[in-house]
Amino acid sequence: AVPSEVLANEAVSCLNRAMAALRDIWEEIGIPEEQRLERTDVVRKHIKSLLDMMVAEEESLKERLLKSIALCRKELDTLCRELQLGPFETEESTILQMEKNLRTCVEVLQKQKQDRKQELKALQEQDRALCDILCTALFTIDTGSVPSLDDLDRYRRHVASLNTLKEQRREEFVSHKRQIILLMEELDHTPDTSFEQDVVCEDEEAFCLSEDNIMALQNLLQQLEGRRALNEAVCAELRARILALWERLQIPQEQRDSSAVH
Repeated sequence: AVPSEVLANEAVSCLNRAMAALRDIWEEIGIPEEQRLERTDVVRKHIKSLLDMMVAEEESLKERLLKSIALCRKELDTLCRELQLGPFETEESTILQMEKNLRTCVEVLQKQKQDRKQELKALQEQDRALCDILCTALFTIDTGSVPSLDDLDRYRRHVASLNTLKEQRREEFVSHKRQIILLMEELDHTPDTSFEQDVVCEDEEAFCLSEDNIMALQNLLQQLEGRRALNEAVCAELRARILALWERLQIPQEQRDSSAVH
């Protein structure tokens, strides 16, 4: 027999033994039959009240479990839609086990939802920071709903590509900046535009690495290289004229060398 049935039979036996003991006591005391009936009815009512209360408590538990199951099913339907998952299917089981299984599933999906939203928030923060530096448009994504796994994957790859672009432009900026400073010193050129001052003076981490700025940087470098090339050409022409003049005037080599030093 099932243990619970054995205990139920034992409870009936206990009740029968108690009633038999009460009847024996009443017999020994000499309580009339009419009063015995009254006492027996009191016992019956007390036991019935106790059992009714216990049954009501268990019925209340059953109702709470059924209500919890209904709420969990509703919550699961919502979560599955939000997470873009297929409809949730449950296996046949007892009310208690079903309620536990559904509650566990709700917790798992709520955690997935929370994780996705947290990752989305982190990606948006990285995206905003990179877009500020690179002057590019923010990634387009519906922030009013829970992102799908594909959405997050695309966003991760987008942020990774921006990081790569930032590093490429940063390296290009540092390299160009170094060459520009050297050329300005060589040409004795003082930065006279706000852009030139930004390039020379501004912290490398604070410089806006927009496509326009990188193009302007390349143009500035080309302009300075052009000026240097022009200066070199002018110097070469002057040296050629001096050499021609020395030849015409038959200046000794020793005197030429002395002049060249100065």
